[in-house]
Amino acid sequence: MNNRTLEPGQARSMIRSGHRFSTTSGISLGYAQANIVILPEDYAADFHRFCTLNRKACPLLYVSAAGQTEAPALGADIDIRTDIAGYRVYRNGKLTEQQHTIQELWRKDFVTFYIGCSFSFEEALISHGIPLRHVENGSNVSMFNTNVPLHDAGPFKGNMVVSYRPMRPADAIRAIQITSDMSQVHGAPVHIGNPSQIGIDDIRTPDYGDRVDILEGEIEVFWKTPSCLTGAAGLIRMSSISGTS
Repeated sequence: MNNRTLEPGQARSMIRSGHRFSTTSGISLGYAQANIVILPEDYAADFHRFCTLNRKACPLLYVSAAGQTEAPALGADIDIRTDIAGYRVYRNGKLTEQQHTIQELWRKDFVTFYIGCSFSFEEALISHGIPLRHVENGSNVSMFNTNVPLHDAGPFKGNMVVSYRPMRPADAIRAIQITSDMSQVHGAPVHIGNPSQIGIDDIRTPDYGDRVDILEGEIEVFWKTPSCLTGAAGLIRMSSISGTS
């Protein structure tokens, strides 16, 4: 089966049944993907404010009610406890475990935030003839910590994290034009070229994701990504397919 043409509901069903995707990049092209944050209701107002203050890094697609496991505005038959490619569980601000489901951890006071993911605009870039090496390689995108601070809100704080895609200069210009109107999934790039200006010392060693090599004649292109959170106890952070179908 071609992962690129999977309907979001099919991909979620596969994950719920135990299928493991190494990355959701390149899956269900043409649909929105979401990064997921689930946290106790006591922290929801502060996190909502964090997202509002940092809209480009954390563009909200949907916020659930406390205890709500579905997301009817985004698609049918969604169960946020089982339909995610992988769950990282944080306790007291520290990563303590990784799970394939969180059914046993679920609480009635959990609030789910669905945050637009940069994987969502990759279909648009590919359809305009812009190659994406990590998609071609079947790997995850490279992501880096930067020295650019975000706005704090309560216990939530951190520096901007960026996803990285090498491109030819002409493709980079076209990518800016294509993604500028896609604010719900981070919009246009935030930095191009010279990674050291935003605190990245070695482009060959990502902080998250997989290494993506840059070829002669290409330049570095960076988008904001929501992998940028420190703080609240019990924070569960994930990457997922939410889709709009």
